[in-house]
Amino acid sequence: MREKKPRNMNEKEYEMVELLRKLDMNRPVALTIATLASGDEITSREIEATSDLRQPEVSIAMRFLRDNNWVEIREEKKNEGKGRPVKLYRLITPLEEIIGSIEEKVLYQSRSVLENIERLKSLT
Repeated sequence: MREKKPRNMNEKEYEMVELLRKLDMNRPVALTIATLASGDEITSREIEATSDLRQPEVSIAMRFLRDNNWVEIREEKKNEGKGRPVKLYRLITPLEEIIGSIEEKVLYQSRSVLENIERLKSLT
């Protein structure tokens, strides 16, 4: 496996993070989704370097992405030496579907809030 040079997030990815944060997504998950949005398969170290997250934050984000079936994890043995295999991550759910899922959640929450407001009105 060839180690890629870490890259910086671009303006579009930073805007994606900001918008996801405004939709109440936690920072590590938003940064990880933006980093994986290119569709490339990358290591957790590359995610850390690109997003400026620490390893535990990447692990927490990956748990969320895995629980939602949005990411694929593949292990690859190291070419040299011993140690754990390197984990490679890739979004398997198109970004449009992830956004749709977020949209459904927001709409459900909004309807619930409006129903509660209407119920409060009826009690006065």
